[in-house]
Amino acid sequence: MASSLTKDPASTSGSEKTFFGHPRGLATLFMTEMWERFSYYGMRALLPLYLIAPNGLHMNPATATAIYSVYVSLVYLLAMPGGWFGDRVWGPRKTVAVAGTVIMIGHLALALPLQGTFFAGLGLVAIGSGLLKSNISTMVGHLYDGPDDPRRDGGFTIFYMGINAGAFAAPLIIGTIGENVNWHLGFALAAVGMGLGLAQFLMGTRHLNERSLVVPKPLSAAERASTLRKGMIWLAVAAVFYIVTVVTGVYTLNWLLVPITVAGLVIPVVVLARIKRDKELSATEQSKMSGYIWFFVAAAIFWMIYDQGGSTVAIFADTSADNSVFGWNFPVSWYQSVNPVLIMALAPLFAAFWLSLNRRGKEPSTIVKFSSGLVLVGASFFLFLMPLTIATDGHKAAAMWLVAIYFVQTVAELTLSPVGLSVTTKMAPAKYASQMMGVWFLAVTAGDCITGLLSIAGVELNGTGVVTFEAILAVAAGIAVFMYRGKVKQLMGDVR
Repeated sequence: MASSLTKDPASTSGSEKTFFGHPRGLATLFMTEMWERFSYYGMRALLPLYLIAPNGLHMNPATATAIYSVYVSLVYLLAMPGGWFGDRVWGPRKTVAVAGTVIMIGHLALALPLQGTFFAGLGLVAIGSGLLKSNISTMVGHLYDGPDDPRRDGGFTIFYMGINAGAFAAPLIIGTIGENVNWHLGFALAAVGMGLGLAQFLMGTRHLNERSLVVPKPLSAAERASTLRKGMIWLAVAAVFYIVTVVTGVYTLNWLLVPITVAGLVIPVVVLARIKRDKELSATEQSKMSGYIWFFVAAAIFWMIYDQGGSTVAIFADTSADNSVFGWNFPVSWYQSVNPVLIMALAPLFAAFWLSLNRRGKEPSTIVKFSSGLVLVGASFFLFLMPLTIATDGHKAAAMWLVAIYFVQTVAELTLSPVGLSVTTKMAPAKYASQMMGVWFLAVTAGDCITGLLSIAGVELNGTGVVTFEAILAVAAGIAVFMYRGKVKQLMGDVR
């Protein structure tokens, strides 16, 4: 019985089992990603609520938002070194197996009723997610006969449906148990979810392409020794620093949060500057990178607002919203299922809409789509002002106001995010083709770190003044991108 993954995927025979017409390995990766996203989004839905709950860590909303933002930024920041491990050290398949194990252990640490193990668990989940994120997508690509395989785009579409299926179910199950039964039992369920994903992955590896076992560019013995030595030096410096702060009694949570948020802002700047200053790039590639920086900055502003749907808006829902429909109360974490269900419902409609416009020669350009996404995410925060205004003097804002915010943000995401991924691959210099997707993730890191720094500084992100400012900033950024579209288009060269 030959698996369709042991030969050229384009030549699979009709007698071989497939997954909706795709290689069997796609089922393995679909289920692995679905369960990993189930664990990630379930825990993330509980995180800010647990941090502020009287029977949780009972922190103030600003600190909770800072922790949440730093955690999310770390997940995306670590995607770049995660991809590096897959390319240089373990290969994609081994890296994903290690990542799943680390994530599961992290969720188990979160399930323990101790503050120390809780933060250790957050770190482990972030590290594991960073290792998994880039490498599992790489393995999906391995299933197909190069970029011209006609099934490739469809395969990635099915794969991303797994992401949203897991993200949709997680708050409904993990959120309900965590909020209504026990916080730590909810975190334990996230560990079970990742355990199921890991088991699915290990049992289904025989269906994966053999390329997933290969280390594309292994480190030489000298490089391995140098990397290990530098890593141990930085680890020792960090350990000594934090031991000294604890022993001297000056340690607070900000000693951990501030360096991470600063790094999350500095690293993207350094990475973009290093690529931009590379003298090996052609004049055309240099021009495209200058154009890409416009998209990067705009994307950071977008994600700064968008990701507050899981922190600022969620905390508002917990404290100031009437979380009921027709008299039936539901857990606050359920709001986090609104986005993935809307993604699954609206994504095919958007794809068909763009295709229809394209056939008539009227499809908006990348720049117009990007600017529209920014304006829409700003509009979502202008909409946020309504429930903020209503929720005064003991009044509660209706749940549908928050659903409306998530709806507008989802439309904004569908307008901007796929375009951002596409333009990243199209504008990437040949030398950095495999690294540029990690650069795109750094825009998420930068946006979340801005939110984190504001929270650390004590800014009340649920205040009408700050929400108004952020809304104006996003709309202004969208208008600026649109107004300078001629210049940006010129920098983009042949990329539409």
